[in-house]
Amino acid sequence: MNARDLPAMSNVNLQHYWMPFTDNRRFKAKPRLVASAKDMYFTTAEGKQVLDGLATLWCVNAGHTRPRIVEAIRKQAGELDFASSFALGHPLPFQLAERIAAIAPRGMHQVFFTNSGSEAVDTALKMAVAYHRLRGQGTRTRFIGRERSYHGVNIGGTSISGVAANRKAYSGMLLPGVDHLRHTHDPSRNSFSRGQPAHGAELANELEERIVPLHDASNIAALIVDPVSASGGVLIPPKGYLQRLREICTRHGILLVFDEVITGWGRLGAPFAAQHFGVEPDLITFAKGITSGAVPLGGVLVRGSIYETFMQAQGAGMEFFHGYTYSGHPLACAAALAALDTYDQEGLFSKTQLAAHFEAGVHSLKGLPHVVDCRNLGLIGAVELAPRPNAPGERGYETFEKCWERGVFVRPVGDSVAFCPPLIAENRHLDQIFGTVAEVLKTVN
Repeated sequence: MNARDLPAMSNVNLQHYWMPFTDNRRFKAKPRLVASAKDMYFTTAEGKQVLDGLATLWCVNAGHTRPRIVEAIRKQAGELDFASSFALGHPLPFQLAERIAAIAPRGMHQVFFTNSGSEAVDTALKMAVAYHRLRGQGTRTRFIGRERSYHGVNIGGTSISGVAANRKAYSGMLLPGVDHLRHTHDPSRNSFSRGQPAHGAELANELEERIVPLHDASNIAALIVDPVSASGGVLIPPKGYLQRLREICTRHGILLVFDEVITGWGRLGAPFAAQHFGVEPDLITFAKGITSGAVPLGGVLVRGSIYETFMQAQGAGMEFFHGYTYSGHPLACAAALAALDTYDQEGLFSKTQLAAHFEAGVHSLKGLPHVVDCRNLGLIGAVELAPRPNAPGERGYETFEKCWERGVFVRPVGDSVAFCPPLIAENRHLDQIFGTVAEVLKTVN
């Protein structure tokens, strides 16, 4: 983006685009337009640089417009723009699936591609029900989610999600066979925890003590959890909690699905959070960081025993009546292969020193006005603010706006302010993020 192009950007007509997950009236009264981005920074329509403290939307893990990814997309667009994956194929999704399987958790060797995390979640739900049916357990149709968890915005994902604002307008069309566990956020015992909180593993017992007796395990297809509930406010699982969920699911024949749309691709210092926690789920959904946000792509990692159940089913013809026009899109696969090369060659999945500096930065905000909690794990964290009386979320939003004005982008999640920098960040970038947030919090009423 050349400087001469910036005035044209600033005069964009804002009327016709209905923006997603946005207070459109508020935004259009005070717009924030990004004209270009490079590595750790946006350049706004006015020519101002803003440090990206959230990997834009939990996804630009390798940083912006990285040369290897850009060139891969450009080259692929000139060779093969599109080929269907319906009874047809091209090499790239096979190559990409092989690369993903090589770094996936043990026993997860098959990949089904989608175009987003939302599609990946609904795909996983279908897989779970179909799998049980093939095994003669067709009554297993119920799903268990968790409060404050986010699993996309398709009907299946909205149904199992636990974010009330995303559900309330659609209550009449949500899946009926869904229940929810309590969330794990417990500030009375765990506030200002560094890494995983010490208390709360027993919350997993609710699955066995209430949910299973209520519905009977023979009716439950799967439990889906986001290992870190990022869009719920960056809620870190207590020590032992995920392991206990795995034990209970195994005991009752319930599939365990990890939604790793955000925690995948190095966010916790390993390719997947499942590896960081030492837990083996049955299905893993992914998206976002697989292409470092450059082209939409998602997918589901599948345990081998589940895949073989489909492949060994009696009868000829397709095994799974599901898919998307753009599953395995050539440009998306090319971007993903280049992103994986970037992660590997730059060692971006194992930046432990950066994680330590990040943790120190998050917790440096303790003691500032209105701060009631700081929490972190790997390179994801949040500071939680006490809500204003009768105006929940306003302190978080004011903090976001003032940080943007000072050249740092962070994300408000209610009255929590979330941090999730690209993995290429350096200590100086983290110092700028947390130094700016600290300055702003001193001005927020």
